[in-house]
Amino acid sequence: MKPAAPPWLTVVVPVRDEAPNLRPLYRELDRSLAPRGAEVEFVFVDDGSRDASLAVLEDLARQDGRVRVLRLEERTGQSAALDAGFRAARGELVATLDADGQNDPADLPRLLAALDRADVVNGVRRPRRDALGRRLASRVANAARNRLTGEAVRDVGCSLRVMRAAYLRRVKLYRGMHRFLPTLLRLEGARVVELPVSHRRRRFGQSKYGVLDRLAGGLVDLLAVRWMQARRLDYHVRELRSAPNGQALPPPKAFPRALPR
Repeated sequence: MKPAAPPWLTVVVPVRDEAPNLRPLYRELDRSLAPRGAEVEFVFVDDGSRDASLAVLEDLARQDGRVRVLRLEERTGQSAALDAGFRAARGELVATLDADGQNDPADLPRLLAALDRADVVNGVRRPRRDALGRRLASRVANAARNRLTGEAVRDVGCSLRVMRAAYLRRVKLYRGMHRFLPTLLRLEGARVVELPVSHRRRRFGQSKYGVLDRLAGGLVDLLAVRWMQARRLDYHVRELRSAPNGQALPPPKAFPRALPR
């Protein structure tokens, strides 16, 4: 099946050493988004996998023309993998989810439908199927982020979300900043809502990101986002013009603020 040009939806999936999970994930994505058929493209971004992930992805791409495979030459991290996928995305809408199979693609149609009242729909994992230590660390990190940023995002760590590409293109990601995507998108004027989504236990492989990995740079990233909020441009401007030779002019043109709330 060849993709439409341009597609309606791009699904971006960062991948690192997830070979056993990729075919089941692809089949679930294909089934969940079947009503849109050729209007969907799948962009898998391989972050320097050392297992057979790349070979599996290349095989999927040969079987389905909607599948695109990007490979980072070095292991650069999830933020870089997502950024590469966002820049390659051709759809007017962009969805993300993890490659480990813990996010359920069957939730995507419901999230996409909610875009009739929002620009970003972020999943909230209910119930969480992670180990107790990971759940507790996530709860503490969420509370700290919300306290300092003034946000009320219940599950910023959930990778299952859908977004309007027009807002996503305005965001410049830095290492680790993918954890603040809802806040960064809101800074660009996007309306953000959250919906509960399923969360499943990992069937194959192990998590590539430990609790300490997330906490190590989390505070610095959080302070950076808080600085961005405090220093963002927020203004209104109106163009005033004089009427030549007494001729009537249309009403003055109003420009929106540079970065609306």
